[in-house]
Amino acid sequence: MEELGSPVTRVRYPEARRAVINAVAALSDLEYQKRVWLERVYPHENFYDDLDTNVHILYDDYRILPDAESALGDVLVPGDEIERLRTLGRVLDPVIEELGDCPDSRYVAHKQWPVVTRAASAALSAMVLSGGL
Repeated sequence: MEELGSPVTRVRYPEARRAVINAVAALSDLEYQKRVWLERVYPHENFYDDLDTNVHILYDDYRILPDAESALGDVLVPGDEIERLRTLGRVLDPVIEELGDCPDSRYVAHKQWPVVTRAASAALSAMVLSGGL
């Protein structure tokens, strides 16, 4: 996935921010999800990505979701991105609770998945506008 935005110097861990932005970007792009997660057509050798990887980045590795405020200053900057990430968590959490460890194809086909991708797109836009990577 192409990296987005300009460098941010206002966060303590810019590489973590880069990982979060890339995870949100993956969640925002249905065509990418179909191509990479489902069809396993990767952009280059030694590349891998799937839903599980991105969920772990957001919930486990950097704990952006469900509490975005906890990452302020470390990974996130104040402003619209916090509220947009909260919204992403509110729409993604119930889908994860319902589907659990189901294959990515079930997530992408879920009736609420378009809501998730729109929320991720809004969060991505806010992160890029507030300084990007």
